[in-house]
Amino acid sequence: MMRVRIAPGTPHGPVVLPVPVGQPRPGFTARNGEAAFVGGQWLVALGADPEAAGALAAARLDGKRATLDLRALSPADAVAFTTGVCLRAWRYDRLRIIKDAHRLTHLDLLTDTPGPLRRAWRPQAAVLDGVAFARDLVAEPSNTLTPNGFIDRLDALAVAGVKVQVLKGHALRRAGLGGLLAVGAGSVHPPRLVILRWPGTIDADPVVFVGKGITFDTGGICIKPARGMEEMRADMAGAAACAGAMLALATRRSPAPAAAVLALAENTTGAASYRPSDVLRMGSDMSVEIVDTDAEGRLVLADALDWAVRHLQPAAMIDLATLTGSIVTALGSQMAGLFDNDAGFATQLAACAAEIGEPVWRMPIGTSHRDDLKSDIADIRHCVPGRGQPDACHAAAFLREFVGQTPWAHLDIAGMEARETADDRYAAGPSGFGVRLLDRLIAQCFEDPHR
Repeated sequence: MMRVRIAPGTPHGPVVLPVPVGQPRPGFTARNGEAAFVGGQWLVALGADPEAAGALAAARLDGKRATLDLRALSPADAVAFTTGVCLRAWRYDRLRIIKDAHRLTHLDLLTDTPGPLRRAWRPQAAVLDGVAFARDLVAEPSNTLTPNGFIDRLDALAVAGVKVQVLKGHALRRAGLGGLLAVGAGSVHPPRLVILRWPGTIDADPVVFVGKGITFDTGGICIKPARGMEEMRADMAGAAACAGAMLALATRRSPAPAAAVLALAENTTGAASYRPSDVLRMGSDMSVEIVDTDAEGRLVLADALDWAVRHLQPAAMIDLATLTGSIVTALGSQMAGLFDNDAGFATQLAACAAEIGEPVWRMPIGTSHRDDLKSDIADIRHCVPGRGQPDACHAAAFLREFVGQTPWAHLDIAGMEARETADDRYAAGPSGFGVRLLDRLIAQCFEDPHR
């Protein structure tokens, strides 16, 4: 994680000076998207998006330490610029013996108003720690980030004050979580259900995040093609985002109570693997006919959603999952798909997403999508046979059966969990998508007890 120091006495490393667009300096025209090394410092054009300018600066920096000259910026713009630098500078090198000598790890913030900047930066630093935590989880290979390996990483949340509870083995069977148990049955690494709780200080029901945590997805018996399967280590990005958001809330001491339920499993093949045509009994007692073992995410999410409703009484619930290829076909890597059962809640979530640059697009759950899931032998089928790639709308229709009357949103983040190449805000690799969105939702909509 980036180490940030405010109001240093002497600049260290290269100095970066944001220059407002349209205010040229000698040797620098200050056009949007422009950066140049002039007079011994980096000049970066600061347009309407200070985060993007910060990311541009980070792309030009070389070395472990730099100084940001933020004296001409308001605290809000200074925080946004620094945020862009931190987001773009992230790298995963936990497994390297030889560390990247050019990885930026220390920032000094030069300011004439250290008090206001420190107060503005502190909560944002907590959120960025959550983003980095989620990115590190997604980057880690599946031979070390097994379900138990994922749980080991949650020690950081416990230190921050989050209560960590793990259900396994007999506890999962007693709870009747047939979906989660079936998906993890073929692996030598058994499934787990993890519950994270942050109490807050407001006397209210918690907002609950639910995350798909498939630490590797072979597709099960309906095995995936070999090409691209290495990317399936990121099939736990939803759970990673939920954990990162919980870390952010606890670190900045959010007054709002929150919880997360993470369904962790490895979907692989073995003698005990579940099969197409099997019928599973879920935690809700609903029977589910299996059509495609590569549509495993909705099964573990369904059990986690139902468990959350019954045991946590959520004020609202949001699940995040790299769930379907069809949402990538629809929306590419530009935005996540948003499904819901409550228009007001969806509007709040979409507004927060737009504010922090993690955009979503509202998608439909039609009557026909639910009708397509009718089964001849069970209460419901979990996807539709003969349609090729399991459909995002059918997945959402399936999940809606397990949330009751709780205001609920489902974010299909497939295509958003990682960047193939660096862009104007993110380095290449895991994005941590969802952490900032969930934190902003809590801050905007649930931290005022009089709302």
